Amino acid sequence: MIYLDNAATTRPKPPAVGQAVLTALEGFGNSGRGAHGEALTAARTIYDAREKLAALFGCAGSERVCFAPNSTEALNAAISGLFGPGDHVISTDWEHNSVLRPLYRLQAQGGEVDFVPADDGGRINYADFEKLLKPNTRGVVCIHASNLTGDVLDLDRVSAFCRAHGLLLVLDASQTAGLFPIDMEARGIAAMCFTGHKGLYGPQGTGGLCVGTGVEIRPFKVGGTGVQSFSETQPSEYPTRMEAGTLNGHGIAGLGAALDWLNETGIEKVRAHDLGLARRFYERIAELRGVRVYGDFWTEIRAPIVALNLGERDSAMVADELEQRFQIATRPGAHCAPRLHRALGTEEQGAVRFSFGYFNTVSEADQASAAVRTLAEEL
Repeated sequence: MIYLDNAATTRPKPPAVGQAVLTALEGFGNSGRGAHGEALTAARTIYDAREKLAALFGCAGSERVCFAPNSTEALNAAISGLFGPGDHVISTDWEHNSVLRPLYRLQAQGGEVDFVPADDGGRINYADFEKLLKPNTRGVVCIHASNLTGDVLDLDRVSAFCRAHGLLLVLDASQTAGLFPIDMEARGIAAMCFTGHKGLYGPQGTGGLCVGTGVEIRPFKVGGTGVQSFSETQPSEYPTRMEAGTLNGHGIAGLGAALDWLNETGIEKVRAHDLGLARRFYERIAELRGVRVYGDFWTEIRAPIVALNLGERDSAMVADELEQRFQIATRPGAHCAPRLHRALGTEEQGAVRFSFGYFNTVSEADQASAAVRTLAEEL
């Protein structure tokens, strides 16, 4: 199988990741729930992962790295904990449902949300952020890179807009964490949400929320923390404020090992490899008759994603053929990005997404482009 669905989850993981999970399964107690050796081993491993993530993302302190099962929960926590009835939030048509559904719920609760529109090529006009500004605008919630087209947001422009108007910036870094450098403090990001199982090459069930300096988020969940047990309210200190219940210590151990691998390999090397394969694949299929590719390929700054359609064929049928005939794994359908599909005119057809990772090879990229060529010739 040629695995080209890395935007959904990277596969395979570095060997040290699985070994770290196994070691944790066999030797961890519950972090923060005891002072015996096994509990302290778990606590130290989790603390070490926080330190690595804080350094990677330019977060002010490791205590402001709050773990969650995935970026979806982290985004729910950030959105519900920063905004409420009467607040106006600006977002974009690029968003994943992990942002959209919490924002729609905010609307239902009395908040206001406006979206910077995408045109039929998937592009957004950054001047529209200013046009959508209102007296009660409190923040911007946006994805860093589209999981459908691979286009990357101009974070410097959005950050400057937020700073100019005193707005909270919540960033969904699901597709960029581990692939692009992110410095929260330098860009004034209030909350950055990430998942561990994509560009960070960690296990599924890991992710989190990095909180900027001076930012106070209402707890999304409350419950056991292992500290302040007689208090009727959730502790106010980070990270405990956002971490009710037992953490996924086994998964976080794997994430820590993945971060070691990423730091040793180098983000720049990983990005150059992934983008090189995506560009190679794109250049071999972009001009084929009947093939339509989505996204802006004029820029080199993009995620390693190529989404396409073949004529009017349903994307699910194309993906099925790719797997059955060519043993190539891709992702068809709507990709949880309904607003962008409507803008692209692919609401019914969906799109077939090829997404590349560090363990893919040039040969695999070429086999994939040859498969698309074969299918295009059969249209």
